[in-house]
Amino acid sequence: MAIGWGFIGTGNYPNSRVAPAAALAEDTSIIAAYSRDQQRADEFAKTHGGLAAYTSVEELLADSRVDVVFVASPNNLHASHVQLAAKAGKHILVEKPMATTVADCVDMIKSCNAGGVKLGVGFQLRFHPGHVEASRVVREGGLGEVALAQVLLGSGVRGELKRELRSGLREWWETPDMVGNARTMIGTGVHCVDDLEFILGQTVGEVAAITDGQTADAPLENLASLNLRFSGGTIGTMVCGSRMPDAINDLTIYGSDGRVLLKNAASPTLGGTLEITSETVNSEIFYEPDPLALAKWQIEGFNKAVTLNEEPRASGLDGLRSVQITHAMIESAKTKRTVRVEPIQF
Repeated sequence: MAIGWGFIGTGNYPNSRVAPAAALAEDTSIIAAYSRDQQRADEFAKTHGGLAAYTSVEELLADSRVDVVFVASPNNLHASHVQLAAKAGKHILVEKPMATTVADCVDMIKSCNAGGVKLGVGFQLRFHPGHVEASRVVREGGLGEVALAQVLLGSGVRGELKRELRSGLREWWETPDMVGNARTMIGTGVHCVDDLEFILGQTVGEVAAITDGQTADAPLENLASLNLRFSGGTIGTMVCGSRMPDAINDLTIYGSDGRVLLKNAASPTLGGTLEITSETVNSEIFYEPDPLALAKWQIEGFNKAVTLNEEPRASGLDGLRSVQITHAMIESAKTKRTVRVEPIQF
């Protein structure tokens, strides 16, 4: 039987990416949509073949046809919406960031555990076949001892150093408390750092950051550079931002026996090239662009986790650690000191 999905939030990303991907995903049925505006909810449901449209989250969660909810509301509302869904017995895939505070993340995980429901976080790069293969090669020792991991993800407009502010229904991205007190880190940087953890099989333990924000005059950054120390001893660097003249997204892992390069393959859509050069593996794979593939595989992967009672590929614990790393970035940028990321035990 198809797993029924409900959408809490009908903004650009669920409308242009996730709902179209859900319509293509195996064993998936779009049941309902929630928006504060009835017309927007109706239009979303009509566009994507949904069966119902609500202006009440509680009414959507009371719909017995909904098995899974995709939470894509403003960041500061993720915690309350996830906890409501958990209490209603719905499985949850929440868009990153999981929440705006570490305490909320902890409460969300506890609520989902108590409700016996799955909690996944929208880190779709974990489903890119190039990243999956890179992770396999690294974890199986194909590069020997891994020393350095680097990722760069940026975009911009030539001739412009300052990014245009978001407006209209996306204006909340310019409000620090609503977005999570960071901008480019939350928009793109968290994908990069989560991707490094996934490929390396290591977690971030220390963060040292320099940004062009986190000040009284510019509380939200447009450019961030992070140095990272991982649990297995690997040193990492991550740069993300919207002040580059051209789009670029490259990730490189250097080991004692070779390297892995993912070129133009760190965006939320499928594409790019995987190059592996080592003592034991030498290969190059090109991935045809597909704007919906990663979202589709993520939905199918979450459905599988629900059906087989497995942990999602990107779990609530991964989402919690991402928020911890973001907070460490903010603190480091403000204090100009290295900040530790301590594991939280459950």
